[in-house]
Amino acid sequence: MSDRDGDDAITATLRSAHAGDRRALHTLIRDHLPWIEARVRQRLSPAVRAEGDTQDFVQEALLEVLRDGPKFEIDSTDGFRALMARIVENTLIDRQRYMHRQQRDRRRQQDLLSDSVVDLSAAGRSTASPASHAARSEQQAWLRLALELLDPEAREAIELRDWQELSFAEAGARLGITEEAMRKRYRRALPKLARKLEVLRRGAWRDVADDR
Repeated sequence: MSDRDGDDAITATLRSAHAGDRRALHTLIRDHLPWIEARVRQRLSPAVRAEGDTQDFVQEALLEVLRDGPKFEIDSTDGFRALMARIVENTLIDRQRYMHRQQRDRRRQQDLLSDSVVDLSAAGRSTASPASHAARSEQQAWLRLALELLDPEAREAIELRDWQELSFAEAGARLGITEEAMRKRYRRALPKLARKLEVLRRGAWRDVADDR
């Protein structure tokens, strides 16, 4: 199979998986888990790797992200792998950092965010953006993907404030920091999110996938 055939296949398989095709979902895991697991293992800290079998953790996280995470289409196998590796890495860091805290309310996140699909293949192209429900849904989808690519500290600051609607004092107490420290963390997180969105929309997926 040529690289072009592989790129065409990833787009079609992603579309099927987004539509609920379990066979497509497991095809993505079978074909790309080894590469993603190797990439994540290289980047994870020893503390996270010490928690257990990295391959099992990565497989579980990859399945969770593909099934419940932000939906996107991309016409590049390398792009798919790099983005998924980054999201899975963040997911595993989340688990290690917050294993003794209340887990993120992912169901609330699902309810607040659209299931629209971000088409990264079309990123960077000039498109009309009418003021419509479809346009708003697309923006939410972009936002969700950019959020998943943020470092865990910045991502949780935005989630606690904007989606769980906690006050700075409440969010700080959740994280074990002061109200003022929470304000600063949130203010630092917003420009990071804006930069991720801007880079994704330019189609520079490698920049956001490789950024630490």
